Amino acid sequence: MKSTELNSSSFDAALAASTGPVLVDFWAPWCGPCQQLGPVIDQIAAEQQGKALVAKVNVDDARDLAGRYGIRSIPTLIVFRDGQPVQRLQGVQAKERITAALAAA
Repeated sequence: MKSTELNSSSFDAALAASTGPVLVDFWAPWCGPCQQLGPVIDQIAAEQQGKALVAKVNVDDARDLAGRYGIRSIPTLIVFRDGQPVQRLQGVQAKERITAALAAA
């Protein structure tokens, strides 16, 4: 299972519909570290299926979302709970660190 692609029109509805925590990877196709992190995010999506929503937002396509959440560098991972950001991780992170942040939400 791959992560869910979200954009400006689907983002708020997806967060509102989620009953568990939501991990959002803010990324761009031209970003090398983002490409490195991508397979890890997809692994987490597969493992968290039914427990958490794991999504990606392309900052080039959703500049408004990048602005709303103050994304200054990518990759940036934000964990949301009840639609609110509760934790932020910047740069390439170990899978364990990401899953721990998701579990703490």
